[in-house]
Amino acid sequence: METARVLVAADKFKGSLTAVQVAERVTAGLRRVVPDVRVETLPVADGGDGTVAAAVAAGFERREARVTGPLGDPVTAAYALRGSTAVVEMAEASGLQHLPDGVFAPLTATTYGSGELLLAALEAGATTIVFGVGGSATTDGGAGMLAALGARFLDADGKPVGPGGGPLAELAEADLSGLDPRLADIDLVLASDVDNPLTGPKGAPEVYGRQKGASEEDIAVLDAALAHYASILGPDTAALPGAGAAGGIGYGALVALGARFRPGIEVMLDVLGFAPALARATLVITGEGSLDEQTLHGKAPAGVAAAARAAGIEVVAVCGRLALPPEALEKAGIRRAYALAELEPDPAVSMAQAGPLLERAAESIARDFLLR
Repeated sequence: METARVLVAADKFKGSLTAVQVAERVTAGLRRVVPDVRVETLPVADGGDGTVAAAVAAGFERREARVTGPLGDPVTAAYALRGSTAVVEMAEASGLQHLPDGVFAPLTATTYGSGELLLAALEAGATTIVFGVGGSATTDGGAGMLAALGARFLDADGKPVGPGGGPLAELAEADLSGLDPRLADIDLVLASDVDNPLTGPKGAPEVYGRQKGASEEDIAVLDAALAHYASILGPDTAALPGAGAAGGIGYGALVALGARFRPGIEVMLDVLGFAPALARATLVITGEGSLDEQTLHGKAPAGVAAAARAAGIEVVAVCGRLALPPEALEKAGIRRAYALAELEPDPAVSMAQAGPLLERAAESIARDFLLR
């Protein structure tokens, strides 16, 4: 019998394991049952947090820059570079992970550092930038990012408006003439797993504001401020797909920087070299922390499964928690899912012991799919 060739292309288990660690644990479990199995690992991400790590695991060089965090304090942020292609993750500069526990700033958190991170990639010679957006602490429509890149946002007195989405209610003039001229010559790809508009019932403040500490009053303020901001930057642009990504930073990138929106997992699979790896595989293992309804809407496992199914290669998944029925998995192209919750029902224990449990799940996959 021909030796199986397994491709492990899974996302992180948020709060437990990075995508690289998931791949390592799955590989260890498979080899415990089939020692000579050929395993290729390709940690994946969908544009949100973990995107730079996935690029580095695929051979990109990790670079660091000192930038402005969401609260205005300096933070160290990483991006990835290979040749003239950079992978920039806005969460590295402006993500929730930079907020102290229990501290939020829904009206004033800024994406200024994300603009500084894009500048660092430009300085490094990047002509193609994959801009992964998600996990933001911000709802400023990308105004902070644009300010770092040379734009000016002024109130009626000609003074710069304050940081964050709230002060955009006072915006009287948006001057984009000072944007870094190098931006006109690059290919900027907005990589996101959400296609929400900027404002309204499905907009950034309403859908994502609460997770950033926004009260109902804050959400109303932010929605009105962003609508006003959009009316100045460009009428009828707030409804662009992806405009509401990461607190509206998608809007700033699309309208002011000429970015093109693509589903994050599609972009990342291209950048990471998924197609040639898939061509070498006889079985694909994907997964993430929770397989649920959100997974089906642009998350990494769904993208991996769709590509593998199109190539006629069988796919199974690993996860911490499974909240999809078998028919939904089948429709997504996933033959079977192995959940850590089946091995350890206590969520806290399961998260703490995710590594060993994942190895046990991989042993089951090996028995079910490699010894037949």
